[in-house]
Amino acid sequence: MEEKLIWKGHPSQWINFGTYVLCFLFCWLIIPIFIAIWKYLLVRTWTIEITDQRIIEGKGIFSKTTDELELFRVKDLRLEEPFLLRLVGLSNILMNTSDRTHPVYLIPAVRNGGSVREELRVAIDARREKKQVRETDFE
Repeated sequence: MEEKLIWKGHPSQWINFGTYVLCFLFCWLIIPIFIAIWKYLLVRTWTIEITDQRIIEGKGIFSKTTDELELFRVKDLRLEEPFLLRLVGLSNILMNTSDRTHPVYLIPAVRNGGSVREELRVAIDARREKKQVRETDFE
């Protein structure tokens, strides 16, 4: 069965705002210029692909790491809108999961985060139903 793409993109450069400001203030030291370029490239090469089955994340400038999170493992979704990101129409999607490598998974600085979160919620419910997975918490 072929996967249906829900969302594909990368985080906004706004997550580097503080770094860029500091690098601009200390640009006369030359090294901050390289730090700003490195931070820019880190975000630019960070790709996130959400399908109806999983989340695929690719990171890296010289060496690339690809990580996957199966949607049926997501326990809880939360939309966060920090003040600075909210000013520019961005938000973070935070997920609590049962995945060992990503117990808490963050998709930072996403445009239209509310609609992406809602599409993700629907896809998670559908995937759990298809896999016949039910969550049970023990306290």
